[in-house]
Amino acid sequence: MKDRRRQRLVRMLVLATACLLMIMLAACAMQPRPFLMAPSNFWLGLLHGFISLFSLIGGLFSDARIYAYPNTGFGYDLGFVIGAAFFYGGSVRIR
Repeated sequence: MKDRRRQRLVRMLVLATACLLMIMLAACAMQPRPFLMAPSNFWLGLLHGFISLFSLIGGLFSDARIYAYPNTGFGYDLGFVIGAAFFYGGSVRIR
């Protein structure tokens, strides 16, 4: 019994340390400077969600990004998710 408790404690400590390390590294991440143009809206989010696979492949060879920054927030996020769902098949492929 004591060995199981000790193993469980060690696993929890390792997991907590890994989570803390990820949080510390993420805190150093910087956002790019916003452009002088208007932020992306729902319609651009829809387009970006639809072409996300192509943007990912293009990002391997150039400075293309999948997700636009700056954006309008919830409207862009909603458009992105709907566009990605249309492109990747949504819930139709589950059946």
